[in-house]
Amino acid sequence: MPLAADLRDVSFGYRPGQRVLEHVDLSIEEGEFVAVAGPNGGGKTTLIRIVLGLERPTVGRAFLFAEPAHRSSRRRRVGYLAQRSEPGGDAPATVSEVVSAGTLRPGALFGRMHGRDRELVERAIARVGLSDMAHTPVRALSGGMQQRAFIAKALAADPSLLVMDEPTTGVDAESQESLAALLDELHSELGVTIVYVSHEFGAVEHFVQRVVLVRRTIVFDGSPDDLPGMWHDPSHVHV
Repeated sequence: MPLAADLRDVSFGYRPGQRVLEHVDLSIEEGEFVAVAGPNGGGKTTLIRIVLGLERPTVGRAFLFAEPAHRSSRRRRVGYLAQRSEPGGDAPATVSEVVSAGTLRPGALFGRMHGRDRELVERAIARVGLSDMAHTPVRALSGGMQQRAFIAKALAADPSLLVMDEPTTGVDAESQESLAALLDELHSELGVTIVYVSHEFGAVEHFVQRVVLVRRTIVFDGSPDDLPGMWHDPSHVHV
C-alpha cells in the first residue's frame, strides 16, 4: 500500500542539546486507522507536527504522501484537529466561518469559497450535528459544541488523511459515540487514513487497527490486542 506518512530516523529538539524525539521510524499506510498514545511530554504532538510538515526534523527525514512533509503537494487534503488547551475564547467567528477556514489552502489567510467548498462546509457541519447552529458565534457554544465545530473544520478539507490530537477534550459521552461512528464511516466506507492521538480512546477503541506508543522514541507499534490495559490508561502501559 502507498504510504500516507513516513518518518526515517527522525530526531527533534526545540533547542540545541534537547531531544523531544529520538530515532523515530514510522510508516503509516494509506487507509489505516492508527492510535498514537503515550505520557504527557512523551512527544506525541511533536511527532504529529513533524508528520504534517509543521515542524522539520533536526535529524532524519519526514515524508507526507511520498513527498517532503513540509512541502507536500497533497497537504490540501489533510484535515488536522490540533490539541486545544482552552475553549474558543472571544473570537466572534460563527460556526460556519470557523469551518470554512478548513477549505483554505495551507498558509492562506482568506479566499473566496466556490460551490464545492460551500458544499463541503455544509456537509461537515451536518456531520457533527451543528446545522441548526451554523450561524451561531463559536464563543456562545459550550466547550463540547465548540470542539464539534473544530472537528467539522478538519472534515471540511475533505481529507484523505485526518489527524486528530485529543479530539474528545470537553466532549460529552454521547458526542464521543457520534464522533466514533463518524470516524468509522470515514475510514471503512471512504478509505480515509486516520491518526488519532489521545490519552483515552473510548468508543474508537473498536475501530483502531494499530497502536503507536511514544516515549521520546517509539516503544511499541502493533496491534492493540498485544497491549493489555491499553484502553484503560494508554500512558501507563509498560512494554
